Amino acid sequence: MSEEEPDPQKVERARAAFASVPYAKFLGLRLGEIHRGRATIHLDVRDELKQNQGVVHGGAIASLIDTASAFAVLTQIDINERVTTTDLTIHYLRPITSGRMTAAARVVRGGRRLFVLSVEVTNDAGVLVATAVTTYIKVD
Repeated sequence: MSEEEPDPQKVERARAAFASVPYAKFLGLRLGEIHRGRATIHLDVRDELKQNQGVVHGGAIASLIDTASAFAVLTQIDINERVTTTDLTIHYLRPITSGRMTAAARVVRGGRRLFVLSVEVTNDAGVLVATAVTTYIKVD
């Protein structure tokens, strides 16, 4: 197994976990690629995700980012371990009104208890629309 490829058991765990998240289904999130310390999640823009000015609501983008981050961390923890978000800082760079958003999360540092991640959200054209830094902690 290479450095980039996660344990197949962890990939299966991530896929099963993703399929069981009601909020992800509600938003319309779709699981993309999974690699060791990395995950992508997609979200197609639709009217229900927009605020009154016609752009995607920041909360929908935050949910996309948080979900991608969680699944990137899942590739680096043991099967019986759990994590939760401790902080999330987002920079919204451009409004998005249509198409598909993709959040690409990457573990920058994984310690014994804390994980720091960097996330980039792009549109269909690959243009950066938001960036984020987030931290996860292992919970008992």
